[in-house]
Amino acid sequence: MRQMLKRKIMKDLINWKNNPDKMCLLIKGARQVGKTYIIDKFCKENYKNYIYINFFEGNNYKEIFEGNLDIDTICKQLSLKFPNISLSDKPNETVLVLDEIQDCPQAITALKFLSIAKRFDVIATGSLLGINYKEVPSYPVGYIEHLEMHSLDFEEFCWANGISEEAFGYIREYYEKLEPVPALMHNQMMELFKEHIVVGGMPRVVDDFVKNHNFASVLKLQRGILQDYENDIIKYGDNTEKPKIRNAFLSIPKHLAKDYKKFRYNLIESGANSRKYASSLRWLDDANITCFCYNLSTPELPLEGNAKNDIFKIYMRDTGLLMAMLEDGYQEEIISGNLGIYKGAIYENIIADIFVKKNRKLYYFEHNSTLEIDFIIKYKNKATGVEVKSSNNTKSKSLNTLINNWNLEGGIKLSNKNVSIISDKVINLPLYMAIFL
Repeated sequence: MRQMLKRKIMKDLINWKNNPDKMCLLIKGARQVGKTYIIDKFCKENYKNYIYINFFEGNNYKEIFEGNLDIDTICKQLSLKFPNISLSDKPNETVLVLDEIQDCPQAITALKFLSIAKRFDVIATGSLLGINYKEVPSYPVGYIEHLEMHSLDFEEFCWANGISEEAFGYIREYYEKLEPVPALMHNQMMELFKEHIVVGGMPRVVDDFVKNHNFASVLKLQRGILQDYENDIIKYGDNTEKPKIRNAFLSIPKHLAKDYKKFRYNLIESGANSRKYASSLRWLDDANITCFCYNLSTPELPLEGNAKNDIFKIYMRDTGLLMAMLEDGYQEEIISGNLGIYKGAIYENIIADIFVKKNRKLYYFEHNSTLEIDFIIKYKNKATGVEVKSSNNTKSKSLNTLINNWNLEGGIKLSNKNVSIISDKVINLPLYMAIFL
């Protein structure tokens, strides 16, 4: 039995439960980010009656939703399957959890009627909801609340490693004042940041690392998760798509090894193009395995309005899993600061990882292959360039060019170095402060 890792999503679940007008809650997230574990703990601590259904493990549960989907029929079917559990209609007393709901499309449709009836609370979870939505007879638009769950972010990783919330409050003060963090604290945070890159945020992996601090064990667990992803491709991918999805998935490290990060289909296979592989890339994004970072036609607000949907970079949603896709030995190189051919790509991926977990959409700017800024974000209501450096280099030639020639409103360098002000429009922040942006 692993220890309980503190997760921010617990507050979201409690807020949902306390809302008198709540609808069914649908929690989406990649496999093994901890959905089942955290929901089980939440329900046991907060409800008198708790019914748990896992459609992946028990196919006979699908029978509950095969007939009429009116609330009385659903309750009757539930009482037959769970005769010892009361379906109390008292507020906040009973909860029904529908785990891996993507394996029962009829149950997804039933969420509408469960939301309308409000007989009891309902939490549904799914790992591949974006994949299976076409099989849903009638998607309950407007009748469900959505919540996305990720692997542990850097702050949660630090909590697991004994860093308190109070300590992060101190660090935030240095960020807000733009003052250097005390050297001892800065060095500790940088070491934890490097460990987070290698370990990632998958709960089982983090828990093992906290207990054993064994990177070989970490790598074995991560590669097991990657194999599970490949198994999902085999199970859920369309027959004609399966080999293409797998090829696209395995090509991600090749793209990040290049000086240019723009996704190029011919790195998957010679002669490949968007017509053949676009749907495969979308499958990986819908499965919450990867994320897109779109090029901007101009580095100005509104970012989404200036995005080029056919030019993009792709990152892994968990940087630890990216590390496990690389050759053996890269874990040690990250910890020691020697990145080899991957240079800053791994650091770019961890910043993308951080931004996605902050619910940011990802954008970058590249012009004629001569000028590229890793990320463009809306920061303090201004279009701001973010340049990621894996070294102590804080020169900002590209940022200055964009500010002077493209009307970019500000720039942020993320590097190993402590907080500093480079110019009136450019600041340097240590990489770990990306969580505050």
